[in-house]
Amino acid sequence: IAVRCPLTSIVPIKMAALKCSRALAKFSSIPASLNLLRAGFPRYCSVMPHTVHDRIEEKRQHALLGGGQRRIDAQHKKGKLTARERVDLLLDPGTFVEYDMFAEHRCSDFGMEKDENKFPGDGVVTGHGRIHGRPVYLFSQDFTVFGGSLSSAHARKICKVMDQAMLTGVPVIGLNDSGGARIQEGVESLAGYADIFQRNVESSGVVPQISLIMGPCAGGAVYSPALTDFTFMVKDTSYLFITGPDVVKSVTQEDVTQEQLGGAKTHTTLSGVAHRAFENDVDALLRLRDFYNFLPLSNRDPSPIRPTEDPASRLCPVLDHLVPLDSSKPYNMLDVVQAVVDEEDFFEIMPNYAKNIVVGFARMNGRTVGIVGNQPKVASGCLDINASVKAARFVRFCDAFNIPLITFVDVPGFLPGTSQEHNGIIRHGAKLLYAYSEATVPKITVITRKAYGGAYDVMASKHMKADINYAWPTAEVAVMGAKGAVSIIFRGEKDQTKKEAEYVETFANPFPAAIRGFVDDILEPQMTRRRICQDLDLLSTKKEARPWKKHDNLPL
Repeated sequence: IAVRCPLTSIVPIKMAALKCSRALAKFSSIPASLNLLRAGFPRYCSVMPHTVHDRIEEKRQHALLGGGQRRIDAQHKKGKLTARERVDLLLDPGTFVEYDMFAEHRCSDFGMEKDENKFPGDGVVTGHGRIHGRPVYLFSQDFTVFGGSLSSAHARKICKVMDQAMLTGVPVIGLNDSGGARIQEGVESLAGYADIFQRNVESSGVVPQISLIMGPCAGGAVYSPALTDFTFMVKDTSYLFITGPDVVKSVTQEDVTQEQLGGAKTHTTLSGVAHRAFENDVDALLRLRDFYNFLPLSNRDPSPIRPTEDPASRLCPVLDHLVPLDSSKPYNMLDVVQAVVDEEDFFEIMPNYAKNIVVGFARMNGRTVGIVGNQPKVASGCLDINASVKAARFVRFCDAFNIPLITFVDVPGFLPGTSQEHNGIIRHGAKLLYAYSEATVPKITVITRKAYGGAYDVMASKHMKADINYAWPTAEVAVMGAKGAVSIIFRGEKDQTKKEAEYVETFANPFPAAIRGFVDDILEPQMTRRRICQDLDLLSTKKEARPWKKHDNLPL
């Protein structure tokens, strides 16, 4: 027999105790020892915490199970980890501190008020922890609870960790696995997305934001990853699209699969929405741990430095014979990068998109640097629309977070053609020029071979306020290549071959730029690493002021 006491009204405690005591007395079958209140109210209070403790543990266990064992098993059958398993794998053991484990939605429509439709945590795990000893805030959406759909409570949990990340100057990682807005909550769910978007924008350039897509991400949900600094995906199990295949079919009559529409291959090779794709959940989370170490915690921190056994004075003799003497023959710019950086460790960003330019993170004498380099193996290293946008966004990230930039130049110009012109190569190419020009971090440029035309200016030239500019002996700094230049200068004249040789002798070498001070030194390739490490130490105290402005007007 349960007897309820009016404990919610605390003021008349003695009166409440007396009423409860009288109520118990009416039941003659109850032993006197069970009449708790005859011994006084304090003894009754000592029993209550045990009951509350049981409820707390019950709720906690419920939260840890997410949507239940059956749904967890279904998640595993798809080759996916659960939200909590992902958090455990990403963070250092024992460092995770969870927020709002007991939060529940407050929707009462469509039967949502029933107990079976309430799950502690409401479909997202949030909190903070450490990766290699460095702090991080994160959220991990739980597909086993209503398909990871976003409710107002779900959104508030995410907003809380984003707010705290801003206050403390710590990066945010989002592990996305959600079917989209929770339809039962209507506009409240949409408002939740807008709250997250606003925080994405406010955090941009303040703390690094990383999105790892580990399942579906559809509708309005896609714009949060799009607003973050880096978006990674998992092959075969993650999808990003505004409208799914069924909607596309009904509107455009196109038959398309989820993978074709918004899979990892689509977004890492065609659209450029995602920066990299990984084989599975485990591979993605372990690679994300490695990637995190390249980043500073906030825009107030310098570029991270870690101990290295690779000496800064190391020579790179392999570079002396890497660039072919025939300027029409390609070579791999990645070979240059890996020879120069610490321990050949280079984390390439967007390796399968706009392959004619290489961008990514490395270390020089232990210090994180951003690498940008034209890739002669693809389209001769020409700059086109996609390459310009890819490099511009990377340069702006490095500048926002105090990461020095090293640029390797081998560019014959901007890619010609009606397709490029009609799609706005002028506007998009200006983005890269703008990004380099506004960057105030240390900028070091090495011209390995061709630096032709306007592309020479764009690729961190001395005129774009680069701090140190080097040229290898193989460098050619000119308006254009010899054949094109001779055909214009000596149009209609005979003996074009001889004229080409004269042009090469005059312009296709590093001396014209060196004489004018546009390069600081003509450098033997094997000395490149040593000199860059020395320059980075010198430039570590660089401070450059620019005129005040509310914000810039980048040619978007």
